[in-house]
This record gives sequence, C-alpha cells and structure tokens, in this order.
Amino acid sequence: MRNILILGASYGSLLATKLAMAGHSVVMTCRAPTAALINEAGTEVRIKLRDEAAHRSIRSQDLPGGVSAITPDQADPAAFDLIALAMQEPQYAAPEVADLMARIAKSGKPCLSIMNMPPLPFLARIPGIETEPLRAAYSCPGVWDGFAPGAMSLCSPDPQAFRPPDEGANVLHVGLPTNFKAAPFADPAQNALLCELAADIDAVRIEGTEVPVKLRVHESLFTPLAKWSMLLTGNYRCITEDAPISIREAVHGDLDLSRDVYEWVDHLARRLGATPADQVPFGKYATAAASLMKPSSAARAIDAGARNVERVDRLVRALGAATGTWHPEVDRIVKLVDKRLGVTAFEPA
Repeated sequence: MRNILILGASYGSLLATKLAMAGHSVVMTCRAPTAALINEAGTEVRIKLRDEAAHRSIRSQDLPGGVSAITPDQADPAAFDLIALAMQEPQYAAPEVADLMARIAKSGKPCLSIMNMPPLPFLARIPGIETEPLRAAYSCPGVWDGFAPGAMSLCSPDPQAFRPPDEGANVLHVGLPTNFKAAPFADPAQNALLCELAADIDAVRIEGTEVPVKLRVHESLFTPLAKWSMLLTGNYRCITEDAPISIREAVHGDLDLSRDVYEWVDHLARRLGATPADQVPFGKYATAAASLMKPSSAARAIDAGARNVERVDRLVRALGAATGTWHPEVDRIVKLVDKRLGVTAFEPA
C-alpha cells in the first residue's frame, strides 16, 4: 500500500478513487467543511463502464484502500510516497496552500501535476524553454521556485468530470472517462513508483469488467502537452463576450477554424520537441468534443464572476512568440479572456 497526498478534493477525487480502488491510501487537502463532509460520508464518483447505459456510483467507503481529507495546514508531505497537484493553478496562490507547497518542495517528494497549466519546474525540464518570460502567465509563479524539476511530472487531465451543482462537494460525475497521460520523472525510482501505481489501477475490475480512466505513463515529456491543442481549440473558445457556449459549439461551430487552431498548437509543440506520436489527431478530438455539451470550467468560472482562471492561453501565446510564431485566433482568445477578467493585456516579449 502506498500513501498519496492529493491537493484538491474536486477533480482530485477521481484520481483518489482510482488509487483507493487499487488498495492505496489517499489523503486529499481541501477546505475544512469539505474535509468534514468527506471524512463523515466519504466520496462518490459516478462513472460509466464500457457498454453500460447508466453511471455506476463508486463510494470510497466501499473500497479496499482509504480516502480521507484534511486542510492544507494539517498536511505533512514527508509522510507520503507521492504528491498529486489536482487544483487549478490560481488556487496555489492562497496563503495556506502556498505554505504547503513550500513544505512539499522542501520534502523532495515526487509531485505529479494533473493541472491544465504545467508547473514551471516541469517546463524547465524541456530543453530550450526559458521559464522566466513565462512567469507572467501564472497567478503565483513564486510557489514553484523551490521545486527540483526532475521530481515534477505532468499528467494530462484528459478525463472530463464535474461536481453536479445540486449535489454535495463529495460527489463527482465523470462525463468523458478517458485516461490520465503522465510524463516520466527524471529519477528511475520515482518513475518505477508511478508505473507501479499505473499497473495497480489497470488491474482493478468491477464484476470482471475493466474500469475506465487509467493512468498511463509515457516515455516522452511531451505527451501531456497534447492537451494544449484541445484547450485552445475548445475550452477557451467557450468564452465569449456574453454567456459561455458549450465545447461542442466552440469546436463544431467553425470546424475549419478549429482545425487550424488545433494544428497550429500541435505545430508549436513540435517546435519545442514533440513528435506526432505524442499528439492526438484533430479528428479524434473533434469526435470527442461533439459529446461535450457543457461550457468549459474556465468559461463557467468567468461567467460566474471569477477574477482569475488558469491561463494556458497566455502560456501558449508566450511560447509561440518565443519561437517566432503567432495565430490570430489565439491572439483573439488571450485578449478576450484578459478583457473578461479585467486584467492588464499580456504582451509576451
């Protein structure tokens, strides 16, 4: 049994459930009321098995492993084998979370980020990327300063999941049960741990049936960056001057433009070192997007009045500028999101 700490109890409860199904002990950090609810009632993740019409409810209290919750100030990083970062990037600016991040960095424990926004220490592992000009895309870049790059991996949060608005904070509904795709750690021992967890998750069965949402460990640092094309083509284009639109509408409303944006971001990743094998073909993404009938979380947050969201759009634009390439639709997205958030326009060097 491994002990895993997960920062975040919303999206993080999906990974927590998968690990607990495999017999591991998971502790999630969250606000005190949510922690009390999880510790009393457990978590519930609703997921659809292959060829089944209805979602199954997987409750943590019924699993061979354990799921519990604490507040950030209660966490001792040294007590865990692996730490997963499952909150949205702006949340790391909260003082109690930033303090925990400093303790995690000092512990030297391997960290698996499942944010859309790649941590700066992970980007520092990619040859040729200068991270200093990218700091302006982050809400609180200083929280990443103490981390060893080799101990930071990135896992693409491809599965689509959300908290149902009329349910408790311990409930998560999985809408698109795709796999987590993780880049390797630099340390072979840390990478062996990640592969061990992936194999344990892969072995889980319900009534003899495999359970969707696996953890896949890839040899390439660039595999999780395939999510950038999806985010710029779909998620950020859900944001409009007015009410948000669904990912389906954002992608399929102008399929030719969507393809052009997607391929431009893919090309940018290849300029950084990715290969086509690291990426997801546009057609496959477009097919998946056709079933995504809700706006992205960033679009919903902005519509609800949020003043800060993950800015992968800014990051991708800055990386494009650094390699001498731009796209007018990406420029439009960045300027629109800046406007909706009321922030100073971002002009990369």
